[in-house]
Amino acid sequence: QGQLVEFGGGSVQAGGSLRLSCAASGFTFVRKCLGWFRQTPGKDREMVASLGNDGISTWYADSVNGRFTISQVAAKNAVYLQMNSLKPEDTAMYYCAATDFTTLASCPEWYYKYWGQGTQVAVSS
Repeated sequence: QGQLVEFGGGSVQAGGSLRLSCAASGFTFVRKCLGWFRQTPGKDREMVASLGNDGISTWYADSVNGRFTISQVAAKNAVYLQMNSLKPEDTAMYYCAATDFTTLASCPEWYYKYWGQGTQVAVSS
């Protein structure tokens, strides 16, 4: 069994930045897709950024493209989400997630099996 734990959430004014961290225990990120998701009350979970099982390929939701960056340090079993130019609509609970070993170069949301507990991000205007 594996676990993911997020760190780095908080409150920030619009235009500010936050860096979210996610640490894994019990497994490595080798050949696994990694993703960051967010959810607000009453709305469906949304994938905002993902890293392919090659550890290089990235994908971003249109709403965050150009502002958010996903990266990893495989040796530390850690994945990060750098969030810049934050907007009030970025306010959400943010979750990191990982798949099992996969041969897919990219993974759909339903592939993600391991989830963190979430870290709250609040952006005020």
